[in-house]
Amino acid sequence: MSAAASAPPREFRMTTTIGRSKVFGTVGFTVLALLVSVHGAGRFPDPARDSSRAAAKDIQTAVLAGGCFWGVEAVFEQLTGVVDVVSGYAGGPEKSAHYEMVGTGQTGHAESVKITYDASQVTYGQLLKVFFSVAHDPTELNRQGPDEGPQYRSSIFYGNEEQKQIATAYIAQINEAKVFKKRIATTVVPLQGFFAAEDYHQNYLKLHPTQPYIVYNDLPKLDALKAQLPELMKPELLKKKGGTK
Repeated sequence: MSAAASAPPREFRMTTTIGRSKVFGTVGFTVLALLVSVHGAGRFPDPARDSSRAAAKDIQTAVLAGGCFWGVEAVFEQLTGVVDVVSGYAGGPEKSAHYEMVGTGQTGHAESVKITYDASQVTYGQLLKVFFSVAHDPTELNRQGPDEGPQYRSSIFYGNEEQKQIATAYIAQINEAKVFKKRIATTVVPLQGFFAAEDYHQNYLKLHPTQPYIVYNDLPKLDALKAQLPELMKPELLKKKGGTK
């Protein structure tokens, strides 16, 4: 089943309180609001507390939720040290980890990404810096731009105590520094399970770069990453427009 033939347009996705007919009235809202906040505050701060860079290849995983997983997945695929990114669902049971069910907002899941990375090349804290600064707007509660409902919430699903401590410390640091006009809404919760989304959701931005939802809501995130954090990107992607593969 090919992605191009099977993927339902994002503008027709099911949500709890907002119809797809409203998408283009608020396109790019999340990205624009986030970039204004960050640019107004100057350079986004590095996490004061972070994991140590591994001395040798050390493959680890991180699970993050920041609204529609299409754009979040694409952002993290650009980073040096990231081996793989999978779109999926976290926060609910396996039996209801299906697109149509998650879209009701009643399963407990959040659209999430599982990032597999080499800790000798990128740290957990650096991943969180990208997550908070360009991947989504961490001040929005149960929504991201045109997408509304608990399945679009901002959440960090930690896999161990170190990840929990780094995440909670970074949120406190950002709040204290007043990087954003509003306080961080991101929750930090233990990972109970991650379930990969349907095949047509994987690599969606790469396969559908001209879809209106992608153009207005997700490609600006890649531009922001290239402009703000080029040192974290894979060198070969810096030469490409928007950093897309």
